[in-house]
Amino acid sequence: MSSEPSVNPDRGSSSAEVPAWQPPRVSRVGAGSSPQVEKALADVRSKIYPRSVSGIFARWRVLMVVLTQLVFYGLPWLQWNGRQAVLFDLAARKFYIFGMVLWPQDVIYLAVLLVLSAFALFLFTAMAGRLFCGYACPQTVYTEIFMWVERRIEGDRLARIRLDEQPWSWRKLRLKVSKHIVWILIAWWTGSTFIGYFAPIRELGMGLLTLSLGPWQWFWMAFYAFATWGNAGFMREAVCKYMCPYARFQSVMVDDDTFVVTYDHVRGEPRGGRSRRVDHKEAGMGDCVDCSLCVQVCPTGIDIRDGLQYMCIGCGACVDACDQVMDKMDYDKGLIRYTSGRAITDGLTQSQVRKRMFRPRVLAYMAILSLIGIAFVVSLATRTTLRVDVIRDRGVLGREVAGGMIENVYRLQIINTTESPLTLTLGAGGVPGLSIMTADHGSTTVGIDPSSNRLVPVVVRAPAQQVKPGLYDIELTAVARSPEGDETVVVERSSFFVPK
Repeated sequence: MSSEPSVNPDRGSSSAEVPAWQPPRVSRVGAGSSPQVEKALADVRSKIYPRSVSGIFARWRVLMVVLTQLVFYGLPWLQWNGRQAVLFDLAARKFYIFGMVLWPQDVIYLAVLLVLSAFALFLFTAMAGRLFCGYACPQTVYTEIFMWVERRIEGDRLARIRLDEQPWSWRKLRLKVSKHIVWILIAWWTGSTFIGYFAPIRELGMGLLTLSLGPWQWFWMAFYAFATWGNAGFMREAVCKYMCPYARFQSVMVDDDTFVVTYDHVRGEPRGGRSRRVDHKEAGMGDCVDCSLCVQVCPTGIDIRDGLQYMCIGCGACVDACDQVMDKMDYDKGLIRYTSGRAITDGLTQSQVRKRMFRPRVLAYMAILSLIGIAFVVSLATRTTLRVDVIRDRGVLGREVAGGMIENVYRLQIINTTESPLTLTLGAGGVPGLSIMTADHGSTTVGIDPSSNRLVPVVVRAPAQQVKPGLYDIELTAVARSPEGDETVVVERSSFFVPK
């Protein structure tokens, strides 16, 4: 008989407990394994057939699916000043976000954005649990889309169960093939759109129609399409239950005052079936009729009546299903609802629960998030549109040239982050008689195209009679003018070396 792995808390044959710092030992367990272990292993292998449900939270999920996909599929097609509005051009090392162009030197903004996302995650989870997972997570969104296609082709829960239990026939083959064809088309469209954020999507579309894409474009398009098809079509809840790290560490951000999907065990227990004509309170029964609809509609297959579990994604499907049953039984809604654990144990009203949401930890998250967000927006709004980096020519520190002049050579790395061409007028100061000109044309003006960079070699000279040997601090000035008449001044410091 084959054996299954299980966790053994004992080390060898000793009954001593394993220290907390040491991982538990893994041993082989055969027919005598515990029912809990066998059930857990069976749950991993079993397929979940979620039942369709209607209600307010189901409508919110549909709305979020539509909104997120309108943004995802539509954003790459928007144009801005004759180019793609949102494009992360890795080859050119430029990120276009509407009227803003970010360069590798702007990586600090990415770091701040990651910090903002982290604090937003802490804040939203502390207040309302895994709302992102239930309504906006890509895994949830595409699983909803794929399940909608599955229901349209194969039917609802019972019909899909019967179809899978049937032997293969022409009807079953036709339904399965039709479903996977639609799934693959959606997945391919998703993969193509994702690549369109990193390569011009209009050129990508033409290359796809003419089959003239490069090998890497084909690879990444197929990779993301396959990932979408596999995750949303097959893995589904397994990603949320066993792969998502957020599911594991959310417990440290949730407390008794966090709004989560909660079963009111005080009102619902003891559960059991009954007739609508029976006064269940006189019979000593709770409001839960034990219909198991909350389990049937759950996309991760958990029973919310067992308490809050890390597998719960907070989608509210069980709330909609339970409210429908309560309506049919003429009971009050809200046996399963969004509330806090403290509200159930202490009998708090929803208004009292909302007041407790703004506790010190939440206020601290809000304050930190607001400060970083304001600083981030102000920094983006006031950042200079012209960047000039001065690089000394290390091969020639300083030399005397014809005409009794001391010459130093520099390279100016000029970055234009605007959508307009700029004309730069160069200047230098800090040493008597100091002058600057480009090394190739001997000019003091430099032109630079929109959203581009240019490396300009320049020479800086000073009369030898007016300077003594040594190292001097100087300032290089670039005055940029646009066709619209806007003017930007950038001053960079460097050093000027006079040899003996």
